[in-house]
Amino acid sequence: MSRLCNKTPSICKDEPLSDGEIDRKITLLRQIVSSCYGPRGRLKQVHNNVGSQIQTTSTSAVLLRAIQTSEPLLKLLFVSLQNHIQRYSDCGLFAAILCLGLVESTKQLNSRTSVVVSVYRHLQELCNAYLMGQECKCKIKIDFSSCQELLGVARSTIISKPACGLNPAETLHISTLVINAFLQTIPTNPSDSVRLGRTVMVALEGEAVEKSAVLPGVLIDMPEIVPSEAVEKFESSPCRVAVFNASLSGDLSEIGKTALEIHHGADLEADILDKLLKLGEQMTKDGVKLVMCQRVIHPVLQQYLREHGIMVVERFGIALLDPIISVTGAQAMATLHTPVPSEAYGQVAALRRDRFGSRSMLHLIPCGSPVVSTMVLCHRNETMLNELKLACERAMHVLRLTLKEPYALLGAGCTEAHLAAYVRHMSQKTLGASAALGCNPSDILQVTDAFCQSLETVAMALQHNGGHSLIDLMYGHHWTSPSAEDMRTDTPQSCGCGLISNSAASQWAHLNTRYPDFCPVPPTNSASHICVLDSFLAKVNALNVAIEMANLLLEIKYSIRDVN
Repeated sequence: MSRLCNKTPSICKDEPLSDGEIDRKITLLRQIVSSCYGPRGRLKQVHNNVGSQIQTTSTSAVLLRAIQTSEPLLKLLFVSLQNHIQRYSDCGLFAAILCLGLVESTKQLNSRTSVVVSVYRHLQELCNAYLMGQECKCKIKIDFSSCQELLGVARSTIISKPACGLNPAETLHISTLVINAFLQTIPTNPSDSVRLGRTVMVALEGEAVEKSAVLPGVLIDMPEIVPSEAVEKFESSPCRVAVFNASLSGDLSEIGKTALEIHHGADLEADILDKLLKLGEQMTKDGVKLVMCQRVIHPVLQQYLREHGIMVVERFGIALLDPIISVTGAQAMATLHTPVPSEAYGQVAALRRDRFGSRSMLHLIPCGSPVVSTMVLCHRNETMLNELKLACERAMHVLRLTLKEPYALLGAGCTEAHLAAYVRHMSQKTLGASAALGCNPSDILQVTDAFCQSLETVAMALQHNGGHSLIDLMYGHHWTSPSAEDMRTDTPQSCGCGLISNSAASQWAHLNTRYPDFCPVPPTNSASHICVLDSFLAKVNALNVAIEMANLLLEIKYSIRDVN
């Protein structure tokens, strides 16, 4: 077919970052993500013009998925941030604020872009070497014999989501449940190939947060038509389980779209029903007490099984199939046309009927140590419940990352302030590398200052109520003050992460100002407990993503867009 109109030439932009409209969009995006950052971040209400569900959130995963942009540079940034969040579940806002801050800071410099990118890469290597080294003073090793550090990591992840609407007692309760669920996923008898268990989330609206709990095994919604007596007889004795992921309704769905040849006089429905009843007879003889089907079970087969004292659970869905297989140890049967082998059966220690609010649920209690647990999350309304569920899933993922790298970084802006002080101090010693970087020493100092100010801006983004951000001139930690006056040493206070307490010798300076050069020292007077910790792997990767994406955006000289 011939073209109805002439093809429009592609739009080519030279130096896209110098475009005022793109600059305005970058500034607006930085303001959006900065206003969401931290436990006191401002919530955003996300909705569109076609009547979809309204979401209230400050979570980067939800925001980046909801924000639509036609600007290619911002699309590139969104994809990179979403990939980071998918892999690490945390520090998405940190990466976005730092990346956009580096881009905006670079535009205010007089140095060439190639020089800025070269120095940024040098500073990136410096940060990675410091954070990965044993001499790093802003990370701590996680002691798995105590839950103190794990609680700090879990609590920091949950408290950073203000849309959850939790008070301090509720935050501590949920954080403890997350750690409990995480520990239950670790096998007690590890072999050569360790496989972690799973945690199933069950959301319950309208109940108090304090009613949230972690239970071993799996909870399945149970219809009210099942009498309580059918469950009570299995509460104290193990029972054999058969699991099917094929339909037992007799609809031949497993055959697919295939032509069937039926002989004259044959009754297909009766033959299928006969096969179903023979299957039920075999399971009865094998001592099965619970039959579970991911899809639908024929009413006649259900009646036959119940008459022989067998419980029937159907339509539990694909999401619960793997947890049920893990709890029972059964093999999922994919057909009804072959007998069930004895090794395909599973077993549970007991069955119990639990009621959570208005929902009646069947509790499958596993034999031995559980590798699958169920976290029942309760909250007062749907918005808070959805955000709480997302926060707990992120916290579980972050805790799993600690098994790969058993370290945590200091939170509440202390790592950013500490790293900025360290980079400033080390830059004075690396001025001799200016020739290798293709610049002069003044360029290194100028770009380093922009880099450190961008790091400090992330720490300052935690302030949303008009407070002031400071750095102590000994340890390089982040402190907050409600007024512009200097911190007082006669009033007991602690830094943002809670590790350092103030003393008579403490000195502070405001962030994003010129303060005396110093090398941060290890803490000597520690607070009684560590309050705020961030995921080590997530934050280190977010730091690298932010710097690399800033360099990539700065190095783009042309933007070519096809508008046809």
